[in-house]
Formats: sequence, C-alpha cells, structure tokens
Amino acid sequence: MISVIFDLDGTLVDSEPNYYESGRLTLERHGVPDFTWEQHARFIGIGTLETLELLKEHYGLRPPVEQLLAEQNAAYLELARTRTEAFPEMRALVERLHARGVPMAVASGSSREAIDAVLEGTGLAALLRTVVSAEEVERGKPAPDVFLEAARRLGAAPASCVVVEDAAPGALAARAAGMACLAVPYVTDGAADPAFAGVGLLFPGGQAEFSAAAAEEWLGSLGAGWAGGA
Repeated sequence: MISVIFDLDGTLVDSEPNYYESGRLTLERHGVPDFTWEQHARFIGIGTLETLELLKEHYGLRPPVEQLLAEQNAAYLELARTRTEAFPEMRALVERLHARGVPMAVASGSSREAIDAVLEGTGLAALLRTVVSAEEVERGKPAPDVFLEAARRLGAAPASCVVVEDAAPGALAARAAGMACLAVPYVTDGAADPAFAGVGLLFPGGQAEFSAAAAEEWLGSLGAGWAGGA
C-alpha cells in the first residue's frame, strides 16, 4: 500500500496569511516597516528558519536568527490557533484516506509547536498522528530530509510514498526523496515552474481546481488497489 505525506502550510491549510502577518510584525519590530505580501510570497515553501536567515542578511538585522524565530513563532501561534482554516477538499481527501486505512504523515518546514497548534485548531490532529518538523532534521526543503524522515516513521519505503505539496521547493524535495508528488500550487502563477514538471498529478489552478475524488482516484491508480470506490 502507498503512504501519503502531506505538506501543511498552503497545502492542507491556508496558513500563509498568518505566516505573512507574523513575519511582517517581526520585521516591523526590527525596523522594517514595509514588508509586503509580494515579498513574502517569494519564500512560500521555504521553512521559517531558512526564510529568516535570508531576511536577516538582506535587511542587515542585528538580532540573532534564533531570537527572530522565537518572536515570529510566538506571533504566529497566537494567530494559528484561532485563524487557520483547512482547505475543504484537502480535509475531504484526508478523511477519505483515513477511512481506507492509508498511512499518512505531515512533513512541514514549520516548528513542531506551530504544526501541532494548526492540526489541533483545524481538527486534523486526530487523523494525522505522524508529524515531522524541519526542526527535527538536518536540512529543510528543497532537501528531502523531512520526507525521508516521515517515511521512516511510517515504516514505508520512499518509493511507496506520495507527497502532496503546494510549492516548488517541496516538489523538488519529493523528487530528491524518490517519491511521487501530487502538486496543488498555492501561488497559481507558479504552476509553470520547472519544479512541477515531473510531478505525477498537477492541479495548475490550485485549490480552486483541486478535487479530493480526483486525487483519490489517481492515488488508487498507483497500485493501491482501491481506485473508484471504498
């Protein structure tokens, strides 16, 4: 049987507005008052730590990156617990796969505390019990570490895993891990990114186009033995 590994932010849940706001507040606190959504969008799919390392260098911020990370995580957690929504069709896919007994995990660039807050707040925690944060591995996406660790915890061979992702770094990480990928770009203008060229199933219109039924049928076609019905 296949195992399915979900990215969290922008894939399962629409948390990017919370990440933008928490990042904007953190930068504003340190003298950068005009950080825009367009600037934030360049970092979608990259872990918070890696993003802050790049922003620290770009803006010449003086505090250590560990302090910036703690500040942004604190701001994000306040938002995450109450303002995060799961994408309806993604929730439906998780529920369908759970009903079939498909092994599932979450592998995210977020902190473990942030992941847990979002899963609890959206009610997905009961369905997705295997969780890997980029904090727990050596390298974040586009390196394959989080996906390989998720497979290890599921007891699954990488070749039997399918990654569900929204961003180019995640698609590259899935490829590097030797896993198939189902891609639902959060930023639909990026659907033509070469990183998505080799994915198994692409919904170029993003969440507006994504269908749990279509995704389930495709997953079944990979040899799971349950395409077309429960």
